Amino acid sequence: MNKQNTIVAGLTLISLICLIAAYFAPIWWVSLTAPNYPKDAFPDGIRIHFHFDGVYSGCKIAGKGTRMASEITQKDLGDDDERYNPIIDANKNVDQGAEGLDCVHEMNTINHYVGMYPIASGAPVEKPLAKFFFGFFAVMLLAFAAPQKKVRLAILGIGFAAVAAWAVVDQYVLGHLASHVANYINETGTYFKEPEKIQAWGDNVRTVSNIVIAGLIVVMVIVFVGVWKMRSFQLLLAAVPALLPLFFLIEYAAWLWFFGHNLNDWGAFTVKPFMPTVFGEGKVAQFSTYSYPYWGYGLLLAIFICMMLALLIRRKQLREGGAE
Repeated sequence: MNKQNTIVAGLTLISLICLIAAYFAPIWWVSLTAPNYPKDAFPDGIRIHFHFDGVYSGCKIAGKGTRMASEITQKDLGDDDERYNPIIDANKNVDQGAEGLDCVHEMNTINHYVGMYPIASGAPVEKPLAKFFFGFFAVMLLAFAAPQKKVRLAILGIGFAAVAAWAVVDQYVLGHLASHVANYINETGTYFKEPEKIQAWGDNVRTVSNIVIAGLIVVMVIVFVGVWKMRSFQLLLAAVPALLPLFFLIEYAAWLWFFGHNLNDWGAFTVKPFMPTVFGEGKVAQFSTYSYPYWGYGLLLAIFICMMLALLIRRKQLREGGAE
């Protein structure tokens, strides 16, 4: 029994390390390639990396002299075309060549021309609150590793109270929720001038964030009570964090669907609503798209494998009466 507990603790420790690393790691990458982004200047095309807390530039720059999307002016649309062109108002990358290129901005510019909302409008609740969910998962893992019920409950009680206090102080006392909503409205409204619609979206972000924070606290109470009252409930402490790879894929695919099916009429080019590529290669107009998991997703899979093994061992212990 002691050997089994040691194995469970070891597998859980590995999972905890992977969990912490995964929060800071790039989980998925997406790249766009086109004739105006030659491989000698952009080996990976216009590439971005998805993290749990945001989207970051992933371009590898090899040279200069490429005509970028941010250099497109009203002349490209036609002199009589009155659709909003954000590059006229804020041309951030003209004449920089490849060096200094912000690939998130560049992809936003490309997406703008088919009427797609900027990347910042995606997962506006999930990104700033992800750290609290990771804290929630970390407490669950630590509690699962404890073979004694009293120790398990102590870890859950103290850990969940700390995560709840952290969320309340960070989002409300320090005002990070309010500043996040303001930044969200500003960034989302940069490319499409729809102040009323964007303001409504911002209000929704605030409301949903409040609900999610309250819901997380309620779930923590339910988990604590469940582990306290039912022996087998402790298996959820391993199962829920283990499903992070699935949670990410569902969330990622859902937001891709949102972007592809909510195209704005102010886009320079009209395309039919579509489902962007979740995994593999795709084609949109003259752009080739690539979407694949990155090394951070490997960390999530490692968590899944380790915690499933630990769960099976603990399940056997429960059946044989060797676990509290």
